[in-house]
Amino acid sequence: MVIKYSIKTALNGLKTHKSRSVLTVLGIVIGITAIILVMSLGQGAQDLILGQIKGIGARTIATVPGRQPKGPTDFISMFTDSLKPADLLALSQKKNVPHADGIMPVVFGSQSAVYENNTYRPTIFGATELFSKIYNIYPEEGRIFTNDEVKSYSDVVVIGSKVNIQLNGNGSLLNQKIKINGRNFKVIGIFPKQGQSTFLNFDEAAFIPYTTAQQYVFGKKHFDRIVVQADTEANVAQTVEDIKITLRNNHNITDPTKDDFFVETQAQAMATVGTITSVLTLFLAAVAAISLVVGGIGIMNIMLVSVTERTREIGLRKALGATEKDILVQFLLEAIILTALGGAIGIILGATLSFIISLVLTKFLAVNWVFSFPVGAAALGLGVAAFVGLVFGIYPARQASKKSPIEALRYE
Repeated sequence: MVIKYSIKTALNGLKTHKSRSVLTVLGIVIGITAIILVMSLGQGAQDLILGQIKGIGARTIATVPGRQPKGPTDFISMFTDSLKPADLLALSQKKNVPHADGIMPVVFGSQSAVYENNTYRPTIFGATELFSKIYNIYPEEGRIFTNDEVKSYSDVVVIGSKVNIQLNGNGSLLNQKIKINGRNFKVIGIFPKQGQSTFLNFDEAAFIPYTTAQQYVFGKKHFDRIVVQADTEANVAQTVEDIKITLRNNHNITDPTKDDFFVETQAQAMATVGTITSVLTLFLAAVAAISLVVGGIGIMNIMLVSVTERTREIGLRKALGATEKDILVQFLLEAIILTALGGAIGIILGATLSFIISLVLTKFLAVNWVFSFPVGAAALGLGVAAFVGLVFGIYPARQASKKSPIEALRYE
């Protein structure tokens, strides 16, 4: 029997039992759809996060207090007060960090902001005027506070668009005063609507001089971050080493494994985030792939039922000259066709749902979520679907091929 005739016979067998074929395909469709959906959304999330990290600038270096976390239990060590004003002073000296183009201490936390009868709780960031340059964001109305205002502990604030809306509706709070931690702050700038960023939502943030934040809002002397911007990308690695040496000298640390701080560049952050998102995506895809195994078992069960129901057909074909190999090939092809069809439908459905979700996320969450079609996952899905059909179709196909034609023709 030529392969062309075997395929035709397999297709006719599937058409004869359409309902059963559709139900069999459904398990594979769900599995492949889930895999494509997870892989596509995972890639989209990774692209979004990496794009936002990259947007901060390759020259930006963040110094974080505490030991660098290597596991979930290590994150508590990040909340320490190891970065002090003496460290900021040392890092600001050109002889210690010669390639530093700018340095910015950062403190942050959450406090209620009040305007008239309206209250909103934004994230409060204490920084210097350099934050606009580093994050490449400038007020739509008003201005950024100046270095003199930082030095003089001025009560000025630049707020995000959502903070403005929550406190004053559609009106502008520019040049108005809002209360933060019971203290009056003059609104000197309002950011344009930005949407959710990876690490910071500017729409829900308020920026004040770090000196004011430390003295009057948070009441702390240490810093939550010290951000350094290198003069060129080529000097980032050297600047990182200069920062480490300076802080170790300041903290009397001779063993690098005892560092009570860690330094992160954007390249390192991108590599870390890329690894985490890739592993998470693969893990979720593996979980989704379990449904493929379930679908494969369903195919095996259906095919076994089909073999029993078509016993007389098998006997008749054998009586007319069909060999065991012909019967084996026919039933194997039926299983493979079912899974391949389910795989193709699953890829189309998964890609369609991913595209729709990307549009919804872009529109309603105001994020630049780019649809990504996982070509590798699609090819793998089709291959796995065909493999599942082959593996789970072998046993029913062998059972069919071994039937005696005389006994099969007697079957009622």
